[in-house]
Amino acid sequence: MGETRESWGSTVSFILACVGYAVGLGNIWRFPYLAYKSGGGAFLIPYVTMLILCGIPLLYMELSVGQYTRRGPIGALGKLSPILKGAGVATVVMSFLLSTYYNVIMSWALFYLFSSFSSTLPWETCTNSWNSPECRPIKGEINSTEKMMINSSSVVDTSRSSTQEFYDRRMLNLSSGIEEMGAFNLELFGLLVIAWILTYFCIWKSVKATGKVVYFTATIPFLLLIIFTVRGLTLEGASDGLTFFFKPVWSEVVKPKVWVYAAAQVFNSVGIAFGSLIAFASYNEFKGPILRNALIVTVIDAFTCILCGVCVFATLGNLAHLQGTTVNKVVTEGPGLVFVVFPHALSQLPLPQFWSVIFFAMLVCLGIDSQFAIVEVVITSLKDGYGEVIDKYIKRHELVVLLVCIVSLLCGLPHMFQGGIYFFQIIDYYTAAISLMYIALFETIAIVWVYGTKRLSMNIEDMTGKKPNFIFQVCWMFISPVLICVIWVFTLLDYKTPSYNGGAYTYPGWCILLGWFIASLSILPIPIMAVVSVVNSKGTSFLEKFRRSCVSKIGACPCCDVKLNSKFQAHVDIQPEDQHADEQHL
Repeated sequence: MGETRESWGSTVSFILACVGYAVGLGNIWRFPYLAYKSGGGAFLIPYVTMLILCGIPLLYMELSVGQYTRRGPIGALGKLSPILKGAGVATVVMSFLLSTYYNVIMSWALFYLFSSFSSTLPWETCTNSWNSPECRPIKGEINSTEKMMINSSSVVDTSRSSTQEFYDRRMLNLSSGIEEMGAFNLELFGLLVIAWILTYFCIWKSVKATGKVVYFTATIPFLLLIIFTVRGLTLEGASDGLTFFFKPVWSEVVKPKVWVYAAAQVFNSVGIAFGSLIAFASYNEFKGPILRNALIVTVIDAFTCILCGVCVFATLGNLAHLQGTTVNKVVTEGPGLVFVVFPHALSQLPLPQFWSVIFFAMLVCLGIDSQFAIVEVVITSLKDGYGEVIDKYIKRHELVVLLVCIVSLLCGLPHMFQGGIYFFQIIDYYTAAISLMYIALFETIAIVWVYGTKRLSMNIEDMTGKKPNFIFQVCWMFISPVLICVIWVFTLLDYKTPSYNGGAYTYPGWCILLGWFIASLSILPIPIMAVVSVVNSKGTSFLEKFRRSCVSKIGACPCCDVKLNSKFQAHVDIQPEDQHADEQHL
């Protein structure tokens, strides 16, 4: 009999977990802005194309690998392609680094959420102790002189607005640069601890318990998002915002850069190459649907991206209307959209405290799903690789989760200082932006070229009773790897050293070196472990060692230990003459 492994309570739990992971903060603060800057409604053409050619096939591939090997990314790729086991290690390293600062954003969202429970929203006025003499209050409509200043500028100047000062001077207590880390922010630290406590109790028991949690954490954000979107659509100026979002600019669609952005959005949004999807799928029952699950997750994620776009631009349309300007002068992305522009817009609504609570509660729910999915990658990999040690010394799953959460919390402490936002931007920029496509490329090579598309297809037939469509095999073999390679090369060619606040602050050279060191933590495992695998393989020559290091370690079905036949299957009915052990081919 094969190894007993925990499993999801139901397929619905698994799908909700994947959807909760895929639908995160990027849907709110990245996709709408990217669509607007890349052709508006016309951006949906490259986006949907890339979703079909890259997103769905690679999600299908990752779910298949996890479900078949019953392992997280390290164990799965180690079984399929020992020479590229480092790609699995790289995904776990990247996810761990991501986990150390993703909850920092949750602490910011909690800060704004708790600040919303007041008689007057604290970012509306300039009469607070943290405000500077140059502060401009944002409550109410602005006067005609300010309107003229806005209309003469390419963007709205929020550098001295009360919302910007609340973000910079109240919440972050911002220092002049990373060289001046300043005092430790106890308020944010307390909220960071709360964020980690929420994360811990979402995954502390097992995937069966997590499967119950996602019924709340994956559905509540959609309810809140729908409520907020409906409210946004009723506001004056909402139609102007939607026009900016959906109006197609066909000249943008022919630009290669837009197609690269579309593909990158698919990877970041669906969560390919981060390891969470493989880890989640490893807890599925061996016999069960895969393509259906992949389609459900991608369709829901794509729909949510568009819904978020409607929500964001309807609200920005209203803000532009109140300021007497156009939408392109208030639109932005990233933390600036969520923590500066949106609070500004919320303050203009009737019952602003209510809508502020709705919005920031939605952010917390969107983020918590993604956060515990990221942490689950690390936990699954630890249990797969060091299960015996954990069973002997730590024994309880709850303690393993606690240790991982504590270590990640401690690694996030630099973000709690006055200069923490500078460190946050560096680690955010270099953790995923530089190495994501590199890791995705080698993960794909390991599965579809080294392990083999044909063998993967046989495995899928073993689990589902049907081979994947020929189109998926073509995407795996040629289209997806080529697209990933193009995106990666473009990312490197488009590389620019990061700066803060639109270039107002330039990072010192040592900080850029620190960023590349952070990037190398997820880049180097692939070549290093490839060399180790070749050296440790049996053989008298380099070529023989190399060949053996490329051979899969799977000789029996991972779910029942039945030897695989010549077609690499154990559960599909075959002809008597095909009853051969897989070892002849290994």
